[in-house]
Amino acid sequence: MRLQGNGRLGRMLVPLFLWQADLIRTPTFYVSSFLEAHRETYYDHLLTVSRDNDWSGWCAFFLQAIIEQATENSDKASRILKLYNEKKTEMVDLTHSQYSLPALDWIFERPIFSSSDFVENAGIPAPTARRILSVFRETGLLTILVAPSGRRAGVYAFAALLNIAEGHDAF
Repeated sequence: MRLQGNGRLGRMLVPLFLWQADLIRTPTFYVSSFLEAHRETYYDHLLTVSRDNDWSGWCAFFLQAIIEQATENSDKASRILKLYNEKKTEMVDLTHSQYSLPALDWIFERPIFSSSDFVENAGIPAPTARRILSVFRETGLLTILVAPSGRRAGVYAFAALLNIAEGHDAF
């Protein structure tokens, strides 16, 4: 019998259950980061269920995981919304373009992208897309992951957004 992966499968089922029970709108709620941060306690509670049939202790621990993860997710969502509102005003002022908001929306949806992908798929005329991308780079909105070279497109990251999502300065 293979035991590896059962925990991951169980953690994937939790948001699906919460979604099916109409407790969340989409099944995108995961407790894995909490459980990883409290790995020893997590395993201790699993052991006490198996050894002592202590379901109450396990349920209390898991409910605490849900509460803390929900609080963290809510905080991240608030910080992302605040970032969006700040950048929306800033980018309109900097680009003076009717396309600044569609461009900003595009990079919020795809925080790591190539310049060619942006120019080809953002729904903005190519010369305007290149100019807006230049403004985004010059103002520090984007971090260069791979510098453009010759015909090779540059690869950029929207570091502020990614750092919020990761919960630490990853970029």
